[in-house]
Amino acid sequence: MLDLKAQHEPIKEEIKAALKEILDSGRFILGHNVLSLEQEVAAYHGIDCGVGLGSGTDALYLSLKALDIREGDEVITTPFTFIASAEPITYVGATPVFADIDAKTLNIIPSAIEEKITKKTKAIIVVHLFGQPADMDEIMDIARKHNLKVIEDSAQAFGAKYKGKPVGSIGDAGCFSFYPSKNLGAYGDGGMMITSNHAVSEKVKLLRNHGTVGPYQHGFIGYNSRLDEIQAAILRIKLKHIDTYNSRRRDIALLYTSLLKHAVQCPVEFGDRTNVYHQYTIMTPKRSEVAKALQDNNISSVVYYPIPLHFQEAFSYLGYKAGDFPESESAANNVMSLPIYPELEPEKARTIAEIILNTLKS
Repeated sequence: MLDLKAQHEPIKEEIKAALKEILDSGRFILGHNVLSLEQEVAAYHGIDCGVGLGSGTDALYLSLKALDIREGDEVITTPFTFIASAEPITYVGATPVFADIDAKTLNIIPSAIEEKITKKTKAIIVVHLFGQPADMDEIMDIARKHNLKVIEDSAQAFGAKYKGKPVGSIGDAGCFSFYPSKNLGAYGDGGMMITSNHAVSEKVKLLRNHGTVGPYQHGFIGYNSRLDEIQAAILRIKLKHIDTYNSRRRDIALLYTSLLKHAVQCPVEFGDRTNVYHQYTIMTPKRSEVAKALQDNNISSVVYYPIPLHFQEAFSYLGYKAGDFPESESAANNVMSLPIYPELEPEKARTIAEIILNTLKS
């Protein structure tokens, strides 16, 4: 699905030098690379604050904590996403409330959000799925109308833009994962929360480090979620290339679309949004046949996600049933993601498309 070795090759000497500097310094936790990365990622998004964390899941969790979401509250999000988008809601004792997705974008429908709002609703977690920005204007209007916090799960969308604004910079907090497979990926786990709210930023900084307010002084119960220096140094090097990486992803995606648009449902493009294609996800009722044909030719494909969250055993206590979210259920039955990464050769993409077209003709 991707080739991390190919991405590493052009930058390996720079990474080796950065690692040597860290090893020689003996400073491995919360050093200058973490601080610099926080500043650089915040500046990239045109806002004030970034906080390096242990994972994208932690970024969501600590954002909820810092925004004072707690037991008894409800948080609305999508059921068609990875479980990490909803797990942190339960960590703070709140209840996930699901709203269905748009059949074309696979992102949460703003009107479906508004239908789910109750007196207990305190926040919305918006997922920019597969790198496609959600409809943030409508979502922010709903949030302002009902006095709700908005957290952007931008784990799959680093560099994506909505009407010229980077996703993650529009709501109250933006959360990123630096898992190795992401558009901007580390060589291990990592994450970041960004915000223009200095109070929220400072609270997350305390939460990530055991609530430490001074040497062996703890103002409240915190956690251990610190981005380490090695990962930060690698991310700083790769951050300089992110726009190029994303541009190459878009080139491959648009090539796929030009070849496949009459045979399958392809990702949509909007003039006011920049999709960065963390995944290139098509929809076809003949998914199994296409996947087998690709496998027979030693080509990977993956289904993200075969089981929507309201069908997961972990969320069975919520009481949802089949038919509650028809678009999410339909997507789970028909989506499949094709290989896409900056180093993918156009001819390989053409070969993949040709296999799919031949399979669907037969």
